Amino acid sequence: MAVARADAVVRAPYWAVPVVRGVLALVPAAVITFVQDHSPTLGLFVFGAWALVSGVLIGALSLRFVTDRFAGAIFAINAVVTAVAGILALATPASLSFLVVLVIAWAAVTGILEIVAGLRVRGRSAVSRDWITAGGVTALAALAFLFFPFDAVSIVGLLGAYLVIIGVLLVIGGLSLKWSQAPKPAVAPGTEQQS
Repeated sequence: MAVARADAVVRAPYWAVPVVRGVLALVPAAVITFVQDHSPTLGLFVFGAWALVSGVLIGALSLRFVTDRFAGAIFAINAVVTAVAGILALATPASLSFLVVLVIAWAAVTGILEIVAGLRVRGRSAVSRDWITAGGVTALAALAFLFFPFDAVSIVGLLGAYLVIIGVLLVIGGLSLKWSQAPKPAVAPGTEQQS
């Protein structure tokens, strides 16, 4: 997903941030997959726990590794919105309509913020494509929740599907970024293979 390039937007070990984000998304996806109860209570609990942990951890990592001031501010806002959504999900009595409204609002805001951050650094950073893609998937999730059939099993299943998709996407993007930044092995002059 990412290409190697001198990067003034993020610090060198930034590749770990999307990998951590991806792994954090895959954990609740597994919970939703293997728990038969697809009630609003489970949906709010899983979303709330994931959003709270993800918001705090990814916010801290982004503040540490994102050097572009604008993108750093966007990710700080994104982290706060995510953590607050998590707190609201955990503190509010279970209701399918609340789960749907909360996830739509969270996905729309954070998806658009991540797209904006990616567009802002496009051409200057290898991470821009990953940010635009992850933001686009999240914004599309808001639309999917808006138009998807309104029953608990479908909504909680859709949440699990989103978490799987974004988790895999982020892990692949992070590892691609790592591998694109890896130093190339030195080759002695005259020993290069020609095709």
